[in-house]
Amino acid sequence: MQESSFSRRDFAKLSVLAGAAIGLAGLGASARARLAAPEASKPSKSLSILILGGTGFSGPKMAEYAKSRGHTVTLFNRGKTEKRIGMIDDVEHLYGNRDPDKTAEETDPTTPKGLSQLAGKKFDAIIDTSGFYPRHVKASAELLKDSGYYLFISTVSVYKNNTKGADEDDELGTVEDKTSENMGAQMERYGPLKVLCEEEVRRVFGERCSIVRPGFIVGPGDGTDRFTYWPVRASEGGDMLCPGDGTDPVQFIDNRDLAEWCVRLCESRTPGTFNAIGPDGMDGKKLNTKQLVEACLAASAATGGKKATPVWVPWEFLAGQGVAIGGDLPILLPGGDDTAGFHRRSNARAVAAGLTYRPVEATCRDTLEWWPKEVARRDRVGKQLVEDAKKAGKEPPKLPDPAKLRAGMTREKEEAVLKAWSEQKK
Repeated sequence: MQESSFSRRDFAKLSVLAGAAIGLAGLGASARARLAAPEASKPSKSLSILILGGTGFSGPKMAEYAKSRGHTVTLFNRGKTEKRIGMIDDVEHLYGNRDPDKTAEETDPTTPKGLSQLAGKKFDAIIDTSGFYPRHVKASAELLKDSGYYLFISTVSVYKNNTKGADEDDELGTVEDKTSENMGAQMERYGPLKVLCEEEVRRVFGERCSIVRPGFIVGPGDGTDRFTYWPVRASEGGDMLCPGDGTDPVQFIDNRDLAEWCVRLCESRTPGTFNAIGPDGMDGKKLNTKQLVEACLAASAATGGKKATPVWVPWEFLAGQGVAIGGDLPILLPGGDDTAGFHRRSNARAVAAGLTYRPVEATCRDTLEWWPKEVARRDRVGKQLVEDAKKAGKEPPKLPDPAKLRAGMTREKEEAVLKAWSEQKK
């Protein structure tokens, strides 16, 4: 295959930056129980939960779910995202910087410095969604060491290799300069730096912590548009380019499933390290790309979208047409050769610790229902940026079309590849 140089480093870039055939009827009882994701019984005790970050993709869902279960929530961040998206209600807001040497607004020395607003506080549980550098994580873990439990959001990019079927004991990546706070031009230090962050959490909290390693996090609210590309493309109708033959495995996790499970881990104070990936195998069979596409088609039909016709094109042909693997057709990867280990990590420990999954069709449907609202939000934010620039006497920024997906191939390129494939088959 012509795309032979796809490596763990490439996957780090993808993962930083995881009716229909997936209906419940054809599953065994154990798989139905996991996929149905029933509402867990309410905890007997209300917890004080600190979310480090809390305003990005997963944090708000964690806060919402925690509040729904009777917990009190505190958010700690710089406050920058809140200025764009608005405040989260019914939570305590503390401000500062994960870097203890910097202030919340780095150009304004009067704003709260470092972790100062957390000094002297302790919580029943901490969820760290924003730790990327070991020095920062060390500072927060040591300051909050008297708290009950620390859950650190890491990544599957910590692994050195992409070993087919490997679990959490697989070999981890390393970085020569452990003090580096630069991800690298190709994000090659992203995973190894997360490894060092994990070590700091374990050093301070011991058995009072858990390490959660997601892959692709998807669903409503995902600003990368990687997963969103598929249900949106299905809703546009026509011939829809799909890679391979539909049998390649695919793993990701709905952001809401991740958020809710993390809160439940805090409630149970479950220790350990977990690959937060899925959806879970269906009676031993992993989700494949055909099932994902069929879920997208079903979601499109349920939300009034147009009817698309999948056209499965071999990976080898796509490589010859200059299709960027993992980019033009985001998330999906070949199930053999250099990428055989991707989308095949074990999630057995996470499932045993209570991770559940909603049906994939539900994720696709909810993403489609969210997408028009997101387009309107991007349009609104873009216009505000232009207006702010004009008021400040600056050159207004050139903004992309808010309705244009940030990931995936253009319809023009897709049509050209499909035309070339059709001509070859003649």
